Amino acid sequence: MNKIPKKAVKKVEVNRLHILEKELDSIFQNKKLLFQAFTHSSYVNEHRMKSVESNERLEFLGDAVLELTVSRFLYEQFPNLPEGELTKMRAAIVCEPSLVNFANQLKFGDFLLLGRGEDQTGGRKRPALLADVFEAYIGALYLDQGIENVISFMEKFIFPKIKTGAFSHVMDYKSQLQEFIQKDNSRQLEYVIVSETGPAHAKVFVSNVKLDHEEIGTGTGKTKKEAEQNAAAMALAKLNKL
Repeated sequence: MNKIPKKAVKKVEVNRLHILEKELDSIFQNKKLLFQAFTHSSYVNEHRMKSVESNERLEFLGDAVLELTVSRFLYEQFPNLPEGELTKMRAAIVCEPSLVNFANQLKFGDFLLLGRGEDQTGGRKRPALLADVFEAYIGALYLDQGIENVISFMEKFIFPKIKTGAFSHVMDYKSQLQEFIQKDNSRQLEYVIVSETGPAHAKVFVSNVKLDHEEIGTGTGKTKKEAEQNAAAMALAKLNKL
């Protein structure tokens, strides 16, 4: 087991990372990789450590591993989603705001190793640092335990958010539905706004989507477009069960 050099780090900091390992149920064989993943360059500079690197290189690797694992998940989870929509959804999942949310969910900021100045000026809550440490952790986990364990981590903490619709705002359900039925060009989709209620500043629209004149989905929304998207989403859920 590769241990962290004793002269390089305070004992309390090592113990905190042990706590994180237990919370994530992922024990590292190479402790130096875990330590490096949470080490900001300000910490390295302040302690003048030659035996420990900052997390910048792991961040580079983790970025690529994230893209791969998320791409694989989306490819398998949405078999009827076209390439353009898969790309948009992946971009929404691996963008900085999403990575910050993931890091906050896992309380990664509490475990960051920062220089005193960076810490005192709010580094633990700085979005760029949180996104970086999440990518660095993924890179470290990949090197220590391989791609399948990274996927297991993602399945436990990240993929459920996608399944429950946390990124549905980037989905174009109308395009998905069109792609789903386009194998048979003879079939026809039609969207119909069946009601419009409420005052001008707070209208509610209801849309039906029909396939060959048969209703297959209904949706509501604050705009006609939103109502149609929700109708398409219902239709897709129905058709995928057939």
